[in-house]
Amino acid sequence: MKFLIVGLGNMGPDYDGTRHNVGFEIVDYLAREHKVDWKDKMLGDIAEIKHKGRKLILLKPSTFMNRSGKAVNYWLQKEKIKNSNLLVILDDLNLPFGRIKIKPKGKNGGHNGLKDIDQMLGGNLYARLRVGIGNDYHKGQQVNYVLGQWSEEEQKELDDIIKKSANAALSFAAIGINFTMNDYN
Repeated sequence: MKFLIVGLGNMGPDYDGTRHNVGFEIVDYLAREHKVDWKDKMLGDIAEIKHKGRKLILLKPSTFMNRSGKAVNYWLQKEKIKNSNLLVILDDLNLPFGRIKIKPKGKNGGHNGLKDIDQMLGGNLYARLRVGIGNDYHKGQQVNYVLGQWSEEEQKELDDIIKKSANAALSFAAIGINFTMNDYN
């Protein structure tokens, strides 16, 4: 059984360590823990891991956040993976910092990465793992906040949040969305 686990973010050193790249950080953690290397492939970086008899293809799209749908659609088709075996991991301004929420489908919540994936897949029937980054910014400063570096206080908790999110992704592949929602939401 194959799964596509997509961490959303933006490629390049300008975006390393930003709130918007938390999806990249989570799939990076999974690759490190399973001691696999990333390979530069069509429309993104790919790493493959095995977990409880399942093959998980990790993807970091190279298309920038707002065009993630092209990479997601390409890899779903190339690997012949059903949308029900897709998990997209992303940052969420609407959740308090550190809270995670996994759902089998949903609205895009104004997230441009999800908007593009919805458009490319023709709907929103795929799982998503939202990682709360909070919304501690002044009016008109949303972009600066999302593309900003984690604060020192946030940095102290970030490793645990990344580990918990990575474990939720593994749970999704191993025992399914319903049990994972019960355990992690």
